[in-house]
Amino acid sequence: MTNNEQQYVLALDLGTTGNRAIIFDHQGDIVGQAYKELTQYYPQPGWLEHDALEIWQDTRSVLEQVLAKTHLRAKDIAAIGLTVQRETCLLWDKTTGKPLHKAIVWQDRRTSPMCLELKSEGKAADIEKRTGLILDPYFSATKLAWLINWVKENKPETNFENIIAGTVDTWMLWNLTGGRIHATDHSNASRTMLMNLDTSNWDQSLLDLFNIPAHIMPEIKPSMGLFGHTDPELLGVEIPITALFGDQQAALFAHGCNRPGLLKCTYGTGSFLIVQAGHQVMRSSNGLLSTVAWTRGESTNYALEGAIFTAGASIQWLRDGLKIINNASETEAICNQVSDTNGVYFVPALSGLGAPHWDMTARGTFIGITGGVQREHMVRAVLEAIAYQVKEVVDAMNQGSDMAVARLKVDGGASQNNFLMQFQADALGVPIERPIVLDATAQGAAFGAGLAVGFWDEYDTLIASRKIDRIFEPGENAQAVQDNFIPWTKAVERAKYWIE
Repeated sequence: MTNNEQQYVLALDLGTTGNRAIIFDHQGDIVGQAYKELTQYYPQPGWLEHDALEIWQDTRSVLEQVLAKTHLRAKDIAAIGLTVQRETCLLWDKTTGKPLHKAIVWQDRRTSPMCLELKSEGKAADIEKRTGLILDPYFSATKLAWLINWVKENKPETNFENIIAGTVDTWMLWNLTGGRIHATDHSNASRTMLMNLDTSNWDQSLLDLFNIPAHIMPEIKPSMGLFGHTDPELLGVEIPITALFGDQQAALFAHGCNRPGLLKCTYGTGSFLIVQAGHQVMRSSNGLLSTVAWTRGESTNYALEGAIFTAGASIQWLRDGLKIINNASETEAICNQVSDTNGVYFVPALSGLGAPHWDMTARGTFIGITGGVQREHMVRAVLEAIAYQVKEVVDAMNQGSDMAVARLKVDGGASQNNFLMQFQADALGVPIERPIVLDATAQGAAFGAGLAVGFWDEYDTLIASRKIDRIFEPGENAQAVQDNFIPWTKAVERAKYWIE
């Protein structure tokens, strides 16, 4: 239980493009936050890496900044919740604390050949049965196998008795606790393609398949509960770390999607739709993933997920790659300057296609370009494509369910864009619900951490107090937007199977 002095919960949201610390009060509102953008490393086409030491250093920095900004002391914090980009993984030496290689990011496609070989050997069906996941470079297993092989070839003197592995949550937990805790939670472990969905433990046959020693893997613990305490040298006091979620599961928790059928979409680097499945594993035949939503004690909530690799990342690419916009916020006004895309369609396959296609060989495509196409048309085509990708996944969810999606709850940076949200409502033909707090991943981690230590008493009461910013209803253009979806799907087919 918390004491009277501890009036706040802190969430660490360690995402793909940056790391954030946010402090929440008893009302579940944001008191203050600090953010630092993360360097992206592209050593080869289709490869993406992060510097794990930079993630740790930036996390320490945003922790100090948010406390300074809010004029709070570390002892005012009742608990810390941690939510992270999933599937990104690394190896490090537990005696030195140094990574052996940069972390391989979830978007990285370097292990496509390994996945194709495993498919040709007939391994895909068994992997999906055991893990609920589709064999793809997206998940951690082939990345860890690649890292182990790289270390053996390039650092043969390495003693693997001193090496441990993990996703970003495990790395951060290990650092926050001064190297005392090597653990993960079920929501993150279920994304590695190494956890058996039925036993909720590492699957020895899969560890053997990928040649990953069992002793380097972290302990799997419930998502809500005591993981450990921060090293007192970090902030001067020991703060309990009492929640750990994958970012998409944290957002599902924040939206109050704790009953079967409730659905949310996070518009971040990618777009991720998750529908709550309750206490039974739900399987899909439409390219959706079975996964753990969260665990507490002996109770497990499962979910069905449609993972779209590139959403906000395509807007970032317009800014940093093509340099045709200065910032993401201006895209709303740019899109409203034209009534349509002038026949241009964009397929955001910058890292291949995820749900429902799962084509690791697809690549990003602009199609339909003519002499009259201008910058505004191309920017609008990118935003429309984000919404159409979401429509594909919602359609897949509707096909596998007796109950059609009636409302979509949204969050994430790109959900601030009113053009995109209205276009999404038109494309789906259902209302879009946008809350005041768009940092739902951090809010979910904070809710979990606070509930675990008694900072909040009731989940339902906490969810009921969340404030809604706006409901986007389908408008007069809905039919035209839905009709335009058909030629966009043709463009998707043209983008597939590009890399041999």
